[in-house]
Amino acid sequence: MDRAIPKHIAIIMDGNGRWAKKRLLPKKMGHKAGADALKKLLKKVEKTDIEHITVYAFSTENWKRDKQEVDDLMKLLKDYIGQYIKESEENNLIIDTIGDISVLSKDLQEDLAHLKELSSKNTGLKLHIALNYGGRDEIIRAIKKVAIDVKENNIEIDNITEDLFSSYLDTKEYQDPELIVRTSGELRTSNFLVWQSAYSEFYFSDKLWPDFTFEDLEKAINAYQKRERRFGGRLDG
Repeated sequence: MDRAIPKHIAIIMDGNGRWAKKRLLPKKMGHKAGADALKKLLKKVEKTDIEHITVYAFSTENWKRDKQEVDDLMKLLKDYIGQYIKESEENNLIIDTIGDISVLSKDLQEDLAHLKELSSKNTGLKLHIALNYGGRDEIIRAIKKVAIDVKENNIEIDNITEDLFSSYLDTKEYQDPELIVRTSGELRTSNFLVWQSAYSEFYFSDKLWPDFTFEDLEKAINAYQKRERRFGGRLDG
């Protein structure tokens, strides 16, 4: 039985809109509450042995939402990136992104680049923000890169392995998540970390994301620690 703390936890932060609706508030207030919940959670996670947190902030499918909601999300993202820039030394987070951020506004891309540069000097928890991210999109982008390298004779087809392919993914610099948490009671992964989650453990919480606390994360970790991770094999040989 694996009693270790997972080094990498990924979170599908779902339920902001429903949280706001229950309180007769506009959706943007739900997203703001969700962003605040993440900040509170990270402050406590920083004091643990967890090394990586990946959060699903904006998917490739989220562009289909109402334009006003998308605009509000982008403004909120810009505001919080600004806060993280100001607090980069204080919180000691190392922040980067996964996903295709080339479609984001130029000023937001510049803010993200500035934040990544500043936080790269830190030594604490690594926060990976999935922006304009989709697992299938990531795989397609990786396949295209592999195809180019094959065409240019940089690699041989027979040398393509799982490890090699993983090196073309957005997450190539760190390990796959041992634990993936989804809030709001939904029981699906919604195109999140499709390749990387092949052997992840999943934990589903009925709580809406703004109500999710560090204590709830501890429950998810406790559930993870009680599971047997066999990776397709058998513990008894």
